This record gives sequence, C-alpha cells and structure tokens, in this order.
Amino acid sequence: MTDHDHGDSGILHGFATRAIHAGQAFDPTTGAVIPPVHFSTTYAQDGIGNLRGGYEYARGGNPTRDALQAQLASLEGGSFAYSFASGLAAEDALLRAVLRPGDHVLMGNDVYGGTHRLVRRIFGDWQIGLTTIELGDLEATGAALTGLRPRVLWLETPSNPLMKITDITALAEAAHAVGALVVVDNTFATPYLQQPLVLGADVVVHSTTKYLGGHSDVLGGAVVTNDAELAEAVAFHQFAAGAVSGPMDAWLTTRGIKTLAVRMDRHTANAQAIAESVLGHSAVARVHYPGLPSHPGHELAARQMRGFGGMLSLELAGGAAAARRFAESLQVFSLAESLGGVESLVNYPSEMTHASVRGTDLEVSDAVVRLSVGIEDVADLLADVRQALVRLV
Repeated sequence: MTDHDHGDSGILHGFATRAIHAGQAFDPTTGAVIPPVHFSTTYAQDGIGNLRGGYEYARGGNPTRDALQAQLASLEGGSFAYSFASGLAAEDALLRAVLRPGDHVLMGNDVYGGTHRLVRRIFGDWQIGLTTIELGDLEATGAALTGLRPRVLWLETPSNPLMKITDITALAEAAHAVGALVVVDNTFATPYLQQPLVLGADVVVHSTTKYLGGHSDVLGGAVVTNDAELAEAVAFHQFAAGAVSGPMDAWLTTRGIKTLAVRMDRHTANAQAIAESVLGHSAVARVHYPGLPSHPGHELAARQMRGFGGMLSLELAGGAAAARRFAESLQVFSLAESLGGVESLVNYPSEMTHASVRGTDLEVSDAVVRLSVGIEDVADLLADVRQALVRLV
C-alpha cells in the first residue's frame, strides 16, 4: 500500500485517513484546510522554460487535478494515477497507450457495454481483435490465454450487470505467463472494498463518475498503475489527446472520495438487506448479489473483497414485461442510468446501459433489472422494493 503521499511522518495511515488527507495539504499561503480550486488555463513563467512547480498549460498539468491523482494513487496502492474526463476516456487512453494493430484483447463476457463497444467498434477498426469469455472458468480462460496470447486481459469484478466475481490473482498469474497486461475495472468495488494491484493486476481503471464521486454530479475516469513505463505512456496520451478532467470536476471527485469509506459501508449494508429480502420471492427468479451465500462467487468475493458492495441485479420471473413494470413502479429508486450515487437508482440494462451489446455474447436478458442501492434509510428502500414486487404477483 502506498502511503508516501500523505506526508513525511513515515506513519502508515488507514484507508479513510488517506481518503481525506492524501494530496490534500493545506494551502501554504492562507492556511486554508481545503486546497483551492485552480481554474487558470495557463501559468506565468519565470523566464522562458522556467516553470513554477512544473506548471505551464492546464492540459499538461493542473494543481487540482494533481491533488486528485495523488489521492487516487494512494487509495489504490499505486505509484501513478491519471484523471480523465470520463471513464471511457480513461480506458481509451490506456488502450491506445498499450495496443498496436494486430494485438488482441481478451475480456469477460459480462462487462459494461460501453467498454465492449469501445474495443469492438473503435479499436476493431484499427485491427485490434476482441474475444469474450466466461472468466469464471479458469481452465477455459487459461486455454484462451495460451491460444490467443492477448496483449490485454480485461477483468471487471464484480461484473456489470450480473455481479460475476473473477479471481484476480489466479488470472493475473495465468495472463502474466503469456505476457498479457492485466487490467481491472474496479468501479463497482472501489478501492475501499478491493485492491486489484495488490492482488496482481497491472492496471486499475475507474469511472470516477460512480462511487468515487458518489453524488451523481461529476463525470470522470481514472487509470492507476505501478508500472513506470506504462504510466509514462498513459501520461503522454493524457497530454497529447487532452481528455483531462477539468478543475471543478477534479475537485468534486476529491470531495466525494473523502466520504467513500462511510458511504460504501452503508451502500453495502443496504444492498445486503435488499438482496436477502427478495431472495425466494415468487416474482424473482434469481438474485445476483455476491453477498448471498448462494451466489457462485460468494466465497471468492469474501476472500478478495472487504465487503460485497452496493450493486445487485434481479431476474424477474415474469420476463421482460415484469422487469419493465418493476423498474417503472419503484418510487424511492429513480429510473436512470449510472450508479454509485448516494441516491438509489434502477436501470433496465437491456435497453439502457447495455443496449449497445444486444446481439453479441454480452447481451443481457430482458428479464434483468439492476439496482444501485443508495444510502437512504433501509426501511424505505425495502418498502419500495416490496411495493413494486407486489404489482407483479
């Protein structure tokens, strides 16, 4: 775990402490406890090429963005972090830094539709191959790694939207044996619940729009790694292509991160209560939540995570009609895309977040609804889910 960014005391601090203090030194001029937001797009130079603090132009560097990047690196146990304008912008920069025509990407068969679309439709036009596979089958994945020898193995755990759990350590070992770079999308788990770099991954990516920002009011993405050569390549793409996070977006993300630990505890507790309450209900054919002992990835999740998170999906017994009615009947849960905010959301993946993968191996059943469980009073959330289910029986 990287704690050097907290200060010079040499004391190792816990997650919640680093979430509040990493990269957040008080303003040296005024003593302001909260660092100021730096909106300037350019910086005065003390003579040509003599930069103050290394700052020249906002695309290349901004103190507010740098503070967020220090915070992200500390929480993920990484040495380098880069903040982007969106999660897909972060993924795009990483993949362009790594891939060359003729390379191959091996990806789980249950990931965010936008990630699959990016590799299949954007990078596919540049002769990048893509294969999706059930990553829970370690033998089949090992065979695919040996046969394809991909440049990148892309993991998403828990996955979106079916909450599949992938063994990061086992797959990292298998991928490294064939020279593949292991990327983990840690958006659902967050660094509070899971540390992919510690488990053997090479790179972590985030949509910081979700749990890290935490309030559904800021768009962003991140790449975190300990690989200096890869970090240099990502930094170049961040600068040269310019999909950086703006100063206000960076500041809002930093502010959200400071409460991540307490929010994730509440998200997890509420999601667990809902998953347990609907398990066995006549209108629910299946509950996808790793916190349930019946979930096929429960034991693995318990080993590699410190909690099971705030995301769950339900497969309704009545199929598409029931799923639609359930989603449109909720009152505390808002029908909306995205996830990870303090408010509870319900999403219909087949026609919302995963519409782009219809007709592919990643197509999501039209009987599935995804819940992003917020931090409201759990009794209100339970009552809302119950009243919506009553309408189905």
